[in-house]
Amino acid sequence: MRHRKRSCKLNRNTSHRRCMFANMLKALITNGRIETTVAKAKELRRYADNMITLAKADTLASRRRAIAKLMVRYNSLTPKEERSARNGDTSAYNDDRRLINTLFGELGPRFRGRDGGYTRIVRTSTRVGDNASLCVIEFLGE
Repeated sequence: MRHRKRSCKLNRNTSHRRCMFANMLKALITNGRIETTVAKAKELRRYADNMITLAKADTLASRRRAIAKLMVRYNSLTPKEERSARNGDTSAYNDDRRLINTLFGELGPRFRGRDGGYTRIVRTSTRVGDNASLCVIEFLGE
């Protein structure tokens, strides 16, 4: 029986699964689309839709929840870099800082009028080594 089994384990333990989906979410937010297997994409869709819902709220609490879920690590800035960042120069930021700005600055407002279903899964081919079905998961254009 399949009672109370919400997600797929994908033959990984919990910590590996959390890290894998955090990395896949980071890549999806950064690039807009990624290629993966169908099983991983279907599971990733749940996390991606949750991130967009948090980004639509755009509160401090939702930013902190997104940072925790994405396992974002901030690099410490020198005082000179902090001054330039306050003036608008974000070149000293690492990719994780830019990721949060992309999520809450671009994707949240883009899907403001939509109630759900922010991603699309398009099946493409099968993988050569193990014949696993591959697909592309992407955010909708809107």
